Amino acid sequence: MSETKEIVRIARTGIDGTKPVGKAITALSGVGDMYANAVAEKLGYNQEKIGDLSDEKIDEIEEAIKNPDQIEVPEWLRNRRKDRETGENGHLIESDLELKEEFDIRRLKQTGTYRGWRHKIGLPVRGQKTKSSFRSGSKVGVDTASIKEEASAGGDGDDE
Repeated sequence: MSETKEIVRIARTGIDGTKPVGKAITALSGVGDMYANAVAEKLGYNQEKIGDLSDEKIDEIEEAIKNPDQIEVPEWLRNRRKDRETGENGHLIESDLELKEEFDIRRLKQTGTYRGWRHKIGLPVRGQKTKSSFRSGSKVGVDTASIKEEASAGGDGDDE
């Protein structure tokens, strides 16, 4: 058996070669624990470390992640079900996923939906409370220094 590779490249991303396949491919954006375990289980590489696999097997894993239909991953595990343009179930990873999300948000803003407005003005979109959270960019609390400054500039306190 050959040496374990420290870093394995899948989808233009460096992955830790010392981890088992199911755990290692979760480092890819768009691949969660459930999806990674399903891919590793279907291909039969669940217990093997990803750094011990040959380049052909790594290419097979990459192809399976990008095309879940070929290994029959259930539709409910995919991150792009019933796509708006195509109507198909797919799975996107890395830059493809980021680009699609960006286009989705841009479409929401253009159509003027409630979610689109919340994205535009930088507030939370999914119903979180905003009384104490999401307050970056504005002052929180009381600025006592400016109050004292205004009080001293206003006079001695003798109003008579």
